[in-house]
Amino acid sequence: MNLLNDEVFAVILALIIVASVFTVGQEFRGIEPFNAIGLLDQECKIGYYPDFVLIGENLTLCIHIYNYMGSPEAYMVVYKFGTPDALPTNTTPSPEPVLWNYTVVLNHGEESLLKISVPIPYRPDMIWDNATLIFELWMYNTAKGEWEYTGRWVHLHVVVREVPLLG
Repeated sequence: MNLLNDEVFAVILALIIVASVFTVGQEFRGIEPFNAIGLLDQECKIGYYPDFVLIGENLTLCIHIYNYMGSPEAYMVVYKFGTPDALPTNTTPSPEPVLWNYTVVLNHGEESLLKISVPIPYRPDMIWDNATLIFELWMYNTAKGEWEYTGRWVHLHVVVREVPLLG
């Protein structure tokens, strides 16, 4: 009994050829240019984000930025503080005012890990409620001479308290 008849062998061979051509094509095409932003905890690790924040405190976190655009790029991270409905989208930034920003120039393939300390402002509409720390990634467009929103952002939802709870 022949386990691999000619028709089955032809189908397997065709699949191997198609997969090989696709793989080689992907290698020659390369990776699409991209940039990225990430939010890490105060130890610059994933995991232990605060559940609540105090008005007036400076919260320590880490921001990770990555450039894979094919050339050196200037980036600006913008910090905003708002409600969960004020989140940005992939086309529009948050309408909240800018409270803090940081700029960095990264070569292609380079990344930056930045330990930051951001303020928690007084907003009477957010005490004991959900607030959102928003970090947007902007890139400098040298042709236009202006900063443009990349459509990339990270956020952290927290509860805002006026004073620490005792006990």
